[in-house]
Amino acid sequence: MTDLYPAADQRELLRQAAAAHTAASADLEAFLRRLPEVPEPGDITEYANLLSREERARGDRQDAADAAGLQLPSMESE
Repeated sequence: MTDLYPAADQRELLRQAAAAHTAASADLEAFLRRLPEVPEPGDITEYANLLSREERARGDRQDAADAAGLQLPSMESE
């Protein structure tokens, strides 16, 4: 019997990870657009949560890119 839902290939996983990162970045941008001039404690908490989500999504995207064979040489100076 064949699977009704075949496993996604690495490229599809990368596309999904990129879409999740884009969404997280867009949510962070939307928050920054509505941020009041003087942030309140709740704003700082929300920013921290959104930033953390965006950073996790970026890491997931990078891991998916590596798994799909898109490893890049280090861009850090030595």
